[in-house]
Amino acid sequence: MQQSLNPWVTTPVSAEDSAQTPDIHMPPAAVISTPLVGMVEPDSADRLGSRTMTGSASVWITGAHGGAGESRIAEIIDGARATDHCWPVLPNDGACPRVLLVCRADMRGLTAARRALTQWASGAAPEVDLLGLAVLADAPGKKPKELREFASIVGGGAPRLWTLSWVESWRLGHSAAVPTTREYQRFITDLAALATDNPSSTTK
Repeated sequence: MQQSLNPWVTTPVSAEDSAQTPDIHMPPAAVISTPLVGMVEPDSADRLGSRTMTGSASVWITGAHGGAGESRIAEIIDGARATDHCWPVLPNDGACPRVLLVCRADMRGLTAARRALTQWASGAAPEVDLLGLAVLADAPGKKPKELREFASIVGGGAPRLWTLSWVESWRLGHSAAVPTTREYQRFITDLAALATDNPSSTTK
């Protein structure tokens, strides 16, 4: 699993801040963690829709495009639910939903993720606690250099970035199979930790 800081914002991290970073496997939080003042909103045609969600979830999984893998990820994260490619809105209780954005690692998927992150960063999306972006491999093997570089740039617009490898068992229809690779186990652990952090914003 590759991880990176945010290249969209160039503010350096001080030595004091670095010294206080806990020794965990989670990708470090980037400089951008909330929408940015002055970010230009994307055209309405390039925005994800929003949907009022009933019930609760530890994390809402939002696909940036069709086939992003949101249902697969929702199946392996305890208490997570997919939002069908829409930003979740929680009715009446005022809670801020925790959201993981997911996309595929091809050009179409990464471009869709960039649009969704621009929407969020500009404040044009509903209020959500965006945990980060998970980029799922679109094919077995190593990704082309151009896609790796583009994924790093796009992921820089999210608070955290996880890049996840191909899962052959999912291709064969074993949708409930939890990948046993180290990167997926760390990813699942990361999401569990983020889902229980700051209980005041947990969905009800």
